[in-house]
Amino acid sequence: MNTIVLDTLDYATKLKAGGFTEQQAETSARLLAEVLEQQVVTKAQATEHDNNLRRDIEVLWVELKHDIENVRIELKRDVREAELKLEARIFESKAELTRWVIGAGLLQTTVIIGVLMKVAKLI
Repeated sequence: MNTIVLDTLDYATKLKAGGFTEQQAETSARLLAEVLEQQVVTKAQATEHDNNLRRDIEVLWVELKHDIENVRIELKRDVREAELKLEARIFESKAELTRWVIGAGLLQTTVIIGVLMKVAKLI
């Protein structure tokens, strides 16, 4: 329950002085007191609401930090997988290049031996 202090007697007296009838002034004072009672927030209510918001923000902050950590872990895993795939492709490329170099070397050696044999008229 809100604890709003409203001097309804003083309020009604001022309304009567302004031209209201006694019944109008009393009704207006009662209605104003009811409205204030129902709709005005007290300092305690505002503090409670503030505390609730702070707790909710703290919970969200913890959840956010947890989610960020999970994303970081997933990203680290994905980067490691990409590194491993890249390393495998590099090794495959090296093996392919080695085969080409050896093949070209053997072909070149065969051609040179053939030319030398031709020159030496051994064929």
